[in-house]
Amino acid sequence: MFSPINTLLGLFSRDIGIDLGTANTLVLVRGKGIVINEPSVVAVEKRTKRVLAIGSEAKQMVGRTPSDIVAIRPLRDGVISDFDVTEKMLEYFITKVHDQAILPLPHRPRIVIGIPSGVTEVEKRAVHDAAMNAGAREVFLVEEPMAAAIGAGLPITESVGSMIVDIGGGTTEMAVFSLGGIVVSRSIRVAGDEMDEEIIRYAREKYNVLVGERMAEDIKVAIGSAFPLPEEKTYMLRGRNLITGLPAEIEVSSVEIREALANPVNQIVDALKTTVDETPPELVSDLMQYGIAVAGGGALLGGVGERLSQETKMHVYVAEDPLTCVVRGAGQVLAELDTLHRVVTPTRGIRR
Repeated sequence: MFSPINTLLGLFSRDIGIDLGTANTLVLVRGKGIVINEPSVVAVEKRTKRVLAIGSEAKQMVGRTPSDIVAIRPLRDGVISDFDVTEKMLEYFITKVHDQAILPLPHRPRIVIGIPSGVTEVEKRAVHDAAMNAGAREVFLVEEPMAAAIGAGLPITESVGSMIVDIGGGTTEMAVFSLGGIVVSRSIRVAGDEMDEEIIRYAREKYNVLVGERMAEDIKVAIGSAFPLPEEKTYMLRGRNLITGLPAEIEVSSVEIREALANPVNQIVDALKTTVDETPPELVSDLMQYGIAVAGGGALLGGVGERLSQETKMHVYVAEDPLTCVVRGAGQVLAELDTLHRVVTPTRGIRR
């Protein structure tokens, strides 16, 4: 399967790595780097099920669509909630990069797709078929914690323990690696989306103000934190007053938002502690020496490394460019299929 001929063919086709994330989808083309980074959102007409927009354009419609149009996030809590829409979104991104969808077989791209670790065999097949329908020669699926670890530069194939905490949009996944395999892993449905919901709840309960998902996300990005900041910040929260029904604008501090985020952050901390507790002592010794990497969009939450480090008594650091770790890992798998074949699930396409 991983022959020199396959490797040679890869040089003549636009092989693609994809991070199919709950919040964002990133696409990397071999030899070119990351060419697409857009929200995993699709705008659909309710009556006809016709797709109107995908990605950034669709994200702008969230909370602003008329009654006959709905903005769908086809992946929720790390799993595919809408097969058909996911397939259309995947086909759109692949075709956008690889403008000719149908090419002679030797020139079709191989595609490595990072998928949440909790997906079922049916969901894996749906992702595989979408990629094949978009013109892939061969499709390989790799679990996101593994791809994130590779993208973060962790020595997963060596006889030394390493660990990644991938805080995404729908799930937080953590895994300990050694000798090219996962020794201990855990996945919880608490991540960026849950943090946004907690900010919405906090604003409603404390200030009687209803804010939308986009405003909650903006606040989280601007002043959200898991650990006291060197200099606390403020942000203008805008929404609708639930008592008067009129627009409201309130200045909130990073201290308040940290309080709002306490529950999801504590759940991530508890999951990390449990994972470390289940790790063999020899590998814990390695983690104490080399540290734990944090990847995903949640790694950008202020002070997350410091908080996890304080709780685990180990060095915890944010990986370089944490948002792109998974897609860069998928790209590295593309480049080194011969040596990294153990980390992927190969699937054969139909020869056309």
